Amino acid sequence: MYPVLIATVTVAVIGFVMGMLLITVGKKFKVEVDEKELAVREYLPGNNCGACGYAGCDAMAAAIAKGEAPVSGCPVGGEPVAEKISQIMGVSAEAQEKKVAYVKCLGSCEHTVNRSNYIGIHDCAAAVSSGLSPWECDFGCLGFGSCVAACQFGGIRIQNGVAVIDRTMCKGCGQCVTACPKHLIELIPAKASYAVRCSNKDRGPVVKKSCDVGCIGCKLCVKQCEHDAITVENNIAHIDYDKCVGCGKCAEKCPAKAIEML
Repeated sequence: MYPVLIATVTVAVIGFVMGMLLITVGKKFKVEVDEKELAVREYLPGNNCGACGYAGCDAMAAAIAKGEAPVSGCPVGGEPVAEKISQIMGVSAEAQEKKVAYVKCLGSCEHTVNRSNYIGIHDCAAAVSSGLSPWECDFGCLGFGSCVAACQFGGIRIQNGVAVIDRTMCKGCGQCVTACPKHLIELIPAKASYAVRCSNKDRGPVVKKSCDVGCIGCKLCVKQCEHDAITVENNIAHIDYDKCVGCGKCAEKCPAKAIEML
């Protein structure tokens, strides 16, 4: 009887000592949690896309709670999320311009020439690494869908060999921008009326041989714009969306029809 009692008491004492030790260690190394940070994190979408400039939603929530990031800093959540977070933080949400992804290439199978057949990993980055381009235009979309795989919202599809953005589904996270090895995708204001759908930096005659809808750098669009919203650099037209009023005169005069209405 006594051996059993002694064993029981010994186990109970050891358990009590270990419990007290764990409590002491827990208090000593306790990490204080900011309640505001937890509340903010609850409203962030959880995509961890990095579009906000932080490593993920947890890092974004911590930055907002510390006042290091704006309450409207999540482009995926948009205004609804910004409004909820602003209530938590007790500040007003500053309106941020919504942006969407745009593919600067119109060279689908109908407009450019097939140069060779690419046989390899069906991935744009892998194709670029091979040093081969299946299309005559070296600046155009490869159409292997690296951007499609990167989009978490199903906002991109490949159509006739070129990536196409569904503006109604795009959240402006920028993952497709990062995924494109040819840097053909950029974020533009959602309210933009026109855009230059070309990235070819070759001179006009070379462009015409490779794609019949490529920008030839003729500068007719520059001459037509009354608001100095268009410039031509490296043989390609660029629109300054802060100046563009959406009149469409540039698109009307573009001989290659490289400027499209959105």
